[in-house]
Amino acid sequence: MSLSVFAIVLFAAALHAGWNAVVKGASDTLLTAVLIAGFAAVIALCLLPFLPPMAAASWGYICISAVLQIVYYALVAGAYRISDMSRTYPLMRGMPPVLVAVASTVALGVTLSVTAWIGVGLISAGLLSLLLATGGVSDPRGMRLAALNALVIAAYTLVDGAGVRLSGAPATYVMWIFVANGVPMALWALLWRPEVRIYAIHNWAYGLVGAVGTLASYGLALWAMTEAPIPVVAALRETSILFGTAIAAFVLKEKVTQMRLAAVLVIALGAATLRLA
Repeated sequence: MSLSVFAIVLFAAALHAGWNAVVKGASDTLLTAVLIAGFAAVIALCLLPFLPPMAAASWGYICISAVLQIVYYALVAGAYRISDMSRTYPLMRGMPPVLVAVASTVALGVTLSVTAWIGVGLISAGLLSLLLATGGVSDPRGMRLAALNALVIAAYTLVDGAGVRLSGAPATYVMWIFVANGVPMALWALLWRPEVRIYAIHNWAYGLVGAVGTLASYGLALWAMTEAPIPVVAALRETSILFGTAIAAFVLKEKVTQMRLAAVLVIALGAATLRLA
């Protein structure tokens, strides 16, 4: 992986941790997730007229991805409503790199080097080991939602990794992804959670900041998947926990133990290994 792609994916990881913290720090995690998706759809619609058209073959991938990402937003909101970010985030992000790597190898015929496998393994091991440092799980429902979301994340990563490569226009593909999942979520909220109007007036900043963060984060990650193997990019993106841990400690005021810090160092070692892949 080139240094430029490596740096861009790390930046995307930092943005990803940031918008997750926005959801966790809000008073209503579900409505905040809806605001973020809605604002992202509006921004995407404003940008699409200035972007080149994408290949028709990508539309099927966008439809499948949109459904998966709507489920993802709902599960993120549910998990953060029940459990701490520092408990659910590692599980949600620790399983997908290995799942994506195995599925890419078996189903897509992607060949990874030994170094890449080691890097993927270290990042996943570091993330999952964070669960040992949670000090107990107060509500297992949050962890079940996080585990289910890990499967969803792996699925839409594979779908979008393939779809963006077929598109011929990565930026256009990304914008349509956010339109396809943001518009249905906004309509759902207006119909079934009418209080979203008042919530949006008082919390629009959460939605706007989160929207910019998720657009840039996922857009950069998908672009990187056109330049490097999908499993490598997917694993490196999960170094967002490095930034998520800092946010959990200094912004959300969650306890970060020495064991968690050790796990973060393992993740950092995995990232450095992927740089050599």
